[in-house]
Amino acid sequence: MTVTSSIAAAPGPAAGAASRPLFAVAAVIVSSFLANFDTRLFSMALPDLRGAYSLSYDEGAWLSTASTASQIIIAPAVAWMVTVLGLRRVLGIPSLLYALISFSIPYTQSYPALLALNIVHSLLLATFVPATLLIILRSLPVKWWVPAIAVYSFRVGFTLNSGVAIVGFYVDSVGWHWLYWQDVLIAPLMGLFVYLGIPSVPVNRTVLAGADWGGMLLLGVGMAMIFAGLDQGNRLDWLGSGTVMSLLGCGALLVTGFFINEAVVQKPWAAADVILSRNIGVAFVVVTLYVLTSLSGSLLTPNFLLSVAQLRTAQLGSLFFFYGVLPMILVMPISIYLVHRVDPRWVLLAGLFAFAMAGLLGTRLTDEWSTGDFIPSMLLQSLGQSLTLFPAMIVALSNSDPARSTAFAAYIQVIRLGSIEVGASVMSTWLRTREQMFSSDLGRHVAVGDAGVQAFLAKVASDFSSYGSGLAPARAVGVLSSLVQRQANTLAYIDGFWLTVWFAIAALLLAALLKAAPPGPFSPRNSNPSR
Repeated sequence: MTVTSSIAAAPGPAAGAASRPLFAVAAVIVSSFLANFDTRLFSMALPDLRGAYSLSYDEGAWLSTASTASQIIIAPAVAWMVTVLGLRRVLGIPSLLYALISFSIPYTQSYPALLALNIVHSLLLATFVPATLLIILRSLPVKWWVPAIAVYSFRVGFTLNSGVAIVGFYVDSVGWHWLYWQDVLIAPLMGLFVYLGIPSVPVNRTVLAGADWGGMLLLGVGMAMIFAGLDQGNRLDWLGSGTVMSLLGCGALLVTGFFINEAVVQKPWAAADVILSRNIGVAFVVVTLYVLTSLSGSLLTPNFLLSVAQLRTAQLGSLFFFYGVLPMILVMPISIYLVHRVDPRWVLLAGLFAFAMAGLLGTRLTDEWSTGDFIPSMLLQSLGQSLTLFPAMIVALSNSDPARSTAFAAYIQVIRLGSIEVGASVMSTWLRTREQMFSSDLGRHVAVGDAGVQAFLAKVASDFSSYGSGLAPARAVGVLSSLVQRQANTLAYIDGFWLTVWFAIAALLLAALLKAAPPGPFSPRNSNPSR
């Protein structure tokens, strides 16, 4: 059976070409971008949301954890839902409900209601991206697969960079409410495109009757608990917190139970052998390492500028837009052309090399760096975003069985969401521990009786003489302490950039182990003239 015919034979109502392919493509673009934009905007704007709702730091942290954990619970099962119910039912009506909740959240006054609405909001949001992959593989003509998967892949880097500018614009210019209210306009538009472009199909009662409910619950709840443990681990001190250890331990047990269930159940929902081939497994690990090395641009650069350079979010917009977003738009057609013409493994290696170079530039960081100093590394990160995830997805799909796209999409979502959280947790803990170490080391070199230290304190105290002889020395000590902390933070961020370099090197070594994919619709034209 050929790849194309196996797609046609895929079970469930999701199968079948789109009645109006252009509308189906529009649905792919809007749904994939909407999901990533909302996730990025929420994470970037969380401090502003805490202020708007008068939330404590702990309340804001649990709000963030609950929102993303909700996505993880349902995201792996969305592909199965599409197979059973069809794309129209999974995306159509939920898009309208999503718009209604988005409109309501800014008016919410109590924390429990805010938490509940954000959980439902995230459950609905989690359906958008997995369904996008099914639209591509089951509803679009084969000739459109590569550009559609390019859009699916580019949305990640695009939203990471443009999200910084959008948050600054909303919070400073039109109001934080538009972080949610934008969906009132966009989500129904997505639903309209789905109804216009995707045919209506009956519920697949055969697949529904044989549903692997246990497997879906075990994986979704287990991964959500692991995510919550990772998300709260840095804040609650990991092994020192019973809450964190309980979440991680119980989550690991449930995920283990999932793999046992898939091995013994008669009709497994997401059998592990879908990802056990060499190329697919290595490609998925490379995607995880891609997420980790891309932290140089998505986490380290904005966090340094906000916490050390003391800039506001609105001041970062031009850097990320002009040197992160626009280059991606320019490189995207080139990336599609290269994947059409040459082995995608070479494109993947080029993207990972760009990330490694961006991380190396970040290791030259000083506490005086501002937005202009990050321009070269941002350009390299933008190039890496354009040339890494897209060919990695092509490699994985080229080696997979399209007839089992439901299981493939389930694992894609676990890896996508899980690697993001693992990366953020690892990097946050790394920065915290390195900052503490450098603060201690620098503090030991600031001796109280040192002549240079005394001269500095005396000079600074004289600048604060207007506060009185009692307050001026204390303020001088505070200035010295802040300088030590600033240097410690800078050194920690330098080590953070080194960590992303090593992630990129590990990804390069693994990518070099990938073998050529079998001939199919994703093969370069030079090796597949019939494509």
